Amino acid sequence: MTTTWPRRIRNYLITGILIWLPAVVTIYVLWFGYKTFDSLLGNAIAFFVGERIPGAGILASLLVIFTTGVIATNYFGKKLIIFGERLVTRIPLVRSIYMMVKQIVDAFLHGANVAFKRVALIEYPRKGIYSVGFITSEGNGEVQEKISEDVVSVFLPTTPNPTSGYLLFLPKEDVTILEMSVEEGLKLVVSGGIVTPEYKKLATTKDGGDDEDNG
Repeated sequence: MTTTWPRRIRNYLITGILIWLPAVVTIYVLWFGYKTFDSLLGNAIAFFVGERIPGAGILASLLVIFTTGVIATNYFGKKLIIFGERLVTRIPLVRSIYMMVKQIVDAFLHGANVAFKRVALIEYPRKGIYSVGFITSEGNGEVQEKISEDVVSVFLPTTPNPTSGYLLFLPKEDVTILEMSVEEGLKLVVSGGIVTPEYKKLATTKDGGDDEDNG
C-alpha cells in the first residue's frame, strides 16, 4: 500500500523538525550563554570603566573559565576545588541542587557510553507495552540487599529529551538486552522511533548451522 499524502506530509514535517531542532537548540544555548556571561561581567567592567563595552563580558568570562581550567589541572588547584565542593555540600538546599547538576554534567561529559552500559527492552508501564531503557548498573547496594531476586537499574528516558526520565529497579529476567549500541538507542528515543537502527538477524539453516558457515 502506497503512503497517503497526509502521512507523507506528516513525515516530511517530522523529518524537518528533527533536522532543524539540534541547530535551533544549539544556537539558543550559545546565545543564552553569551547574553548571560556578557551581562554578568560586562556590567562589572562597565562599573569601573564608565561605559558599556559590547563583548567585554564574554571575553572576561572566557578568561575566567580558561584560568579556572588551568588552575584545576594542577595539584593545588584540585585540592582547592575539593575543599570548595566540601563547603558547598554542607549547605542543605545548595547541596542537593549542586550534586544533581554535577552528576548530570559528569555523566554527559564522560559520554553516554560510560553512563549507559547497554540498551534494554522492558514491559512498561504495563504488561504488553514495551519501552526502551538503558542499563546503568547491577548489584545496587542496599536496594539489592532488601530484594530477594537479582535486579538491575534501568534508566527509562523520556522522548525527545533523554536527560529526564525514571529510574527503575527490575529483575534481570524481566529485562531483554538489545544488540543496538547506546548511541543507536539514544537516536531511537530522541527521534520518537523514526530513526530505527538497522538490524540484520543472522540467518540459520534447518540443521541449526549458520548460512555463512555453509557458504
